[in-house]
Amino acid sequence: MPAFAAPALVHRGPLSPRRLPDLLFLTVVIGGVVRLVDLNSALCWELVPLITLLAVGYVGGLALWDRLGRWGPLWLGTLLTLWCRASWEMPAPTATAYTWLALPLAILALRMFTGRTAVTVVGVITVLLVLLTARTSGTLHPELVVPPAAALWATVALYRTQQRLLGELRCTRAELAQGQREAGRLAERARIARDLHDTLAQELAGSRMLLQAADRDWDRRPDLARTQVRTVVDALGANLAETRTIISDLTPPALQHDDLTTALRTLCARDTATPSRVLFRTEGEPGDLTADRAAALLRVAQGLLANACEHARARHVWVTLDHRDDTTVTVEVRDDGLGFDPRAATAMPCDRGLGLTGGRERLDALGGSLTVRSAPGRGTLARASLPVGAALALAGPAGNR
Repeated sequence: MPAFAAPALVHRGPLSPRRLPDLLFLTVVIGGVVRLVDLNSALCWELVPLITLLAVGYVGGLALWDRLGRWGPLWLGTLLTLWCRASWEMPAPTATAYTWLALPLAILALRMFTGRTAVTVVGVITVLLVLLTARTSGTLHPELVVPPAAALWATVALYRTQQRLLGELRCTRAELAQGQREAGRLAERARIARDLHDTLAQELAGSRMLLQAADRDWDRRPDLARTQVRTVVDALGANLAETRTIISDLTPPALQHDDLTTALRTLCARDTATPSRVLFRTEGEPGDLTADRAAALLRVAQGLLANACEHARARHVWVTLDHRDDTTVTVEVRDDGLGFDPRAATAMPCDRGLGLTGGRERLDALGGSLTVRSAPGRGTLARASLPVGAALALAGPAGNR
């Protein structure tokens, strides 16, 4: 597990619990500036720019979190330095309030780091808090430094508990949704099996019996044999119409009247509840693509787009339909979201691995492939490909299942 993680700092809703540390930080900082201005001393006016820089750095870092990447620890270190400098130079009454900035800074460390690294950084913040408290009070008595340190670790424990419970809730929801999808898939398979048994299987069995009778009567009663053959021809025409109806029922609605390009463009332009901006483009001239292959690429693209917008919390998503290779059609979905470790995805029950596994299985059945490149904090690039034309013939049995 990497020590540095890149969890989302995008908060939805003005009363989100994850906004509370930020609100505490800004309240203390702004209150301190007001207090310093009210004191109107030379030292206070020297500290105002430093405190303003601290506030701007905190807010700016949150706003640009997706672009910080590996610079995040340096940003946190700068905030800690500015906080210590301001608290150390500040008059005692105001400095007492500023020592409590350790709480939002510790929460920020937990958002940024994982495992032992997070505990170590919080420990460093605790030491700084104790030193600043002792400096403010002029003494290092336990009754003065223990309460703020205990409050800090209690807040850390509550935050970690909250994150663990939220993770369990997300896992439970993902498992429930997966179970519902599986139940729906099995129910649909049972329905299709019943439809095939009640229509095509019965009709084909009857047609086979008529053809066998026509074969027996062909020499002795040719008129009757021809009548039986015509009956079979008419029945096969009805069976063909029934088959086309079943295929139409299984075809995604977006592909019933449009090609894959139009369906993908419509999918990307659809309004969603996420703040992601989705951009679509095509490369090359569209070629022949059978209905089952177009449906497979559309379904996989839907899953990848949902991952990018809902789970990766990407700000931008780029979807590209590539026809430039005469032997392959490719749908590429790239985002600037959280990213993840593809090697660990299949081991986690509630992450993007389920969708990726399902997409790979869908494409493998048609001789295609799904490749994913990603890293925590670096976004994700997923590429779904299917053979067409001459490559389809070379794909072997897998390409024609």
